[in-house]
Amino acid sequence: MNSDGWFNVPFGSYKNPKILNAPLLRVDSGMLQNSAIHLGDFAESHRYITDKSFVYCDPPYRPLSKTSCFTQYSRHGFTDSEQRRLAAFFRSCDSKKAKIMLSNSDPKNVDPEDDFFDTLYAEYHIARVPATRMINCDGSKRGEVREIIVTNYPQ
Repeated sequence: MNSDGWFNVPFGSYKNPKILNAPLLRVDSGMLQNSAIHLGDFAESHRYITDKSFVYCDPPYRPLSKTSCFTQYSRHGFTDSEQRRLAAFFRSCDSKKAKIMLSNSDPKNVDPEDDFFDTLYAEYHIARVPATRMINCDGSKRGEVREIIVTNYPQ
């Protein structure tokens, strides 16, 4: 969302977009028949989580630099304080014996001394994995970076 609360994702300029893939939509629809979708803060989902749940958290990634500080997916932003609140949610899901996975940027890409996530998720499994970045105003800065994957089970 932008600061006015409106949808904030640009339109693509695809030559032949496959917008209506009827067979795939039917499969997706079938998979969702026994599902409930709730809109709200991530913490509100806690009451639905059990030991049979798999929870994947894909928050707004922590910025790697001052020029990559886009965290405004909502009008309130997603600061380090929100990252800490998400870590508390992660621990709470873990206490319910749910399997949980989280992805985020790896601050060690730009600052090897930045232990923010290593400290926040010290008791969990943290893997650093390659990820390709195709969007950057400076073409020379596109390419592979590392992200982190945090789980409460061995990877």
